[in-house]
Amino acid sequence: MTDLFSPITLRGVTIRNRIGVAPMCQYSCDPRGDAAGKATEWHLAHLHARAIGGAGLVVTEATAVTPEGRITPQDLGLWSDDQIAGHARLAQVIASTGAVPGTQIAHAGRKASTNQPWVGGVAGDDAHGWEPLAPSAVAFPGLREPRAMSEAEILSTIEAFAATARRAVKAGYRFIELHAAHGYLLHQFLSPLSNQRNDAWGGDFAGRSRIVLEAVKAVRAVMPDDMPLGIRFSHTDWLDGGWTTEETVELSRQVKALGVDLVDVSSGALLPAKIPLEPGYQVPGARAVRHGAEVAVAAVGLITEPKHAQEILEAGDADMIFLARALLRDPYWPLHAAEALGRAEAFQAPAQYDRAWGAAGTKGVDFATAAPLPVL
Repeated sequence: MTDLFSPITLRGVTIRNRIGVAPMCQYSCDPRGDAAGKATEWHLAHLHARAIGGAGLVVTEATAVTPEGRITPQDLGLWSDDQIAGHARLAQVIASTGAVPGTQIAHAGRKASTNQPWVGGVAGDDAHGWEPLAPSAVAFPGLREPRAMSEAEILSTIEAFAATARRAVKAGYRFIELHAAHGYLLHQFLSPLSNQRNDAWGGDFAGRSRIVLEAVKAVRAVMPDDMPLGIRFSHTDWLDGGWTTEETVELSRQVKALGVDLVDVSSGALLPAKIPLEPGYQVPGARAVRHGAEVAVAAVGLITEPKHAQEILEAGDADMIFLARALLRDPYWPLHAAEALGRAEAFQAPAQYDRAWGAAGTKGVDFATAAPLPVL
């Protein structure tokens, strides 16, 4: 039986439990000049807290492979060697807690050049905005009309994914995930609702999925053999005529053959759609990919209760559980999950916090009976 607190090994990397911090954009970089795309103290504190909290895998937010690949001007990037040092700090601080440091590399395509979500709207020239690129000159509702990419731009973007992966390896990350979901560039190529090309990069399934296969090959080629590669798919657009679960299963088979070790199964966000939101609403997609493509998968999406996470693993629907908002609300979700599942011994508190857990157990210190704390 797969347990939430059992380790999992992908290639040469062992993750201490099945809990992953899903990529969550923080929109917290300085967009000006040489500071653009560079990690800040916010990123350091945010990721360190989740790693201390006990997750096995901690993945940075969507990290842009080119400046125009950012969602907002405040996005994290790794398109330049000058950005490696900041990422090295992030990877080091995550690894220092016993968690595996990972990064998600991405290009926003037609969903680029927007303002931070709490500001809203499109980023104009006065807000460091730019013209987005996309498979076709078809805008996402309410955003800028993108320019259709030339073949040369497609090929250079594939190389940008590889160059960013090379920098990620140098920075010390031990897991890389390609972002091919949520309506961003690679997903835009996959879906016939956003890809209206009639050349070798569009049309049928083979044409629409070509950029993903080429990006996987290019990234895998620059990674060490013992380092796992993941990919995130939206398994369905939730729209008639869009990308489907069946296509996701088939593409998952193909990327597995090219060296992908984990498929992170999400859904939607290509276009507004009616989505049946409920706990675990994306698990059927994870189940389909896991059994149809015979590849390790991560389930994600409104999985907030430890018992539910455990049940997904026990049912064989997924190999890992990725959490997002639940870990924003509670960085110590893994600790509380261990308590709830009767596995308190599975959570190893940092030595610096031993006075709060330690011999007193993960339920905390009973101050009525506990020995006095040392005077410092």
